Amino acid sequence: MEHGISTVKTGNDPGDHPNRFHLLPFEDKRSYLGSLPAGDKVELLLEDPEATRLLRAMPPQELYWLLKEIDAADALELLGVANPRQCIFILDMELWKGWNFEEDKAVEYLGYLIQGSDEHFLELLPHLDFNLLSLLLGRELIVTGGVGDLNNDEERQTDGDHTFDDMFLIKFKNPKHAPVIGAFLELVCRFDNPLYVALMESVSGEIDIESEEECYHLKSGRLAELGFPPHDEALELYSRINPESFVPGQTKLLIQAGEAGTLPGPLLTGTTFLERVMLLTDSELFRMELSYLVNTALVADQAHLADTDQIKSVVARVYGYLNIALEQLCRGDEAKGVEILTGEHLKRLFQLGFSIVLGLKFKADRLSDTSYATGKVLLGLKSARPRYYRGLDPDGIDDYREFRELQDVRNMADFLAELKA
Repeated sequence: MEHGISTVKTGNDPGDHPNRFHLLPFEDKRSYLGSLPAGDKVELLLEDPEATRLLRAMPPQELYWLLKEIDAADALELLGVANPRQCIFILDMELWKGWNFEEDKAVEYLGYLIQGSDEHFLELLPHLDFNLLSLLLGRELIVTGGVGDLNNDEERQTDGDHTFDDMFLIKFKNPKHAPVIGAFLELVCRFDNPLYVALMESVSGEIDIESEEECYHLKSGRLAELGFPPHDEALELYSRINPESFVPGQTKLLIQAGEAGTLPGPLLTGTTFLERVMLLTDSELFRMELSYLVNTALVADQAHLADTDQIKSVVARVYGYLNIALEQLCRGDEAKGVEILTGEHLKRLFQLGFSIVLGLKFKADRLSDTSYATGKVLLGLKSARPRYYRGLDPDGIDDYREFRELQDVRNMADFLAELKA
């Protein structure tokens, strides 16, 4: 299904026979790729004659989640043909951690972009954020000279100075970044000299360099257009509601907020109640709402999207809280589950699941124990986002995971009751 919730592969699968996949119409290829795990998707994508067109047809979010799941070599190959909108989204995701601009990451990704073809760089260059480039170069360069100030040979030979146009003299502040920054500036000077001059004038002080805060707000505006809300708005997701008085809505109005893309979650196998209901109620609007909910949780938790494990943890929490809420309301009735997903906003269902788990935290906050295992259970529950201690699972692993089902809540409630007694 197009851009959608992943489903289980069945027999007679076109992915089992690449030649059969290649013969599919373009839209059918897109739809089928959306049902595959990342590794299988990349394998088919890279071997297909329409690989570039298929990749560029992906929503930026879908391509980004894909890049996070595959090895570096394949990711660089895909990034090298991504369209400007996709590339800008990836940069917005990768170059910030909370409010802070990550300079090393920016140089790293600049290096990736200049490794591609000149044609790809030329296509991307007009779309790069001038304010962000100015911020980065201001931290990396000391620039002197300028238009109307032709440098003589003696000035050009000054130790550590470089020039690409005999007007601006450049000194690199960070030697380890100099090769990438220098290569980037050489390309900009060659392909878009007016942009090069504007950047050099900005860094040299003739034009104020945009502040990190201003760049952050510009980045946030771009992401908001793709369904990533501002941080203060996203935090409302973790508002507590009373599980005892919760009544699911019956008619919800959805307003488009971004695009429905393939989510960075596991394939739907129908093993949980939520998954079985989702497979029955799938639609483009539902996928869009679910995608927006995941985006909201990522923003609320300030998940650094370069951290794949953190992304997966947040996504698992979203699915877990939705599943707990539905199990609580439906008691195994899948038809009722479809009715609730159709009529109630996913945000409120998430809040219900969160509030049910939060009740365990309130109980744990009043308890203490010095033994190792019990102390670990309580430590997980007392965190701002309560987590389930895997030592209570059959495999007995000394680690934590997200709450996944109502049985987790019951197990933990029984554990706390015994501890209190």
